[in-house]
Amino acid sequence: MRASKGDRLVKHGRVVGQHDHVVEVVEVLGPEGNPPYRVRAEDGHETVLSPGPDCVLEPKKEQQR
Repeated sequence: MRASKGDRLVKHGRVVGQHDHVVEVVEVLGPEGNPPYRVRAEDGHETVLSPGPDCVLEPKKEQQR
C-alpha cells in the first residue's frame, strides 16, 4: 500500500453492527509512500497507523478547476 498526504484510509468493521472507521493521512512516515502513516480521525484525534488487510486506501480527489 502506498499513500500520500490527503488520502483516506477506510478500516472496515470486523463484526456485524460495527461501522467503518475513516481517517485522513496527514503524514507519510515510511519510504516512498509506504507505512506507517500519521492519520487524523474526524474528531481530530491523531495516531500512527500501519494498515492491515481490513483497510482500503482511497486516493484524495483532485480539486476541480
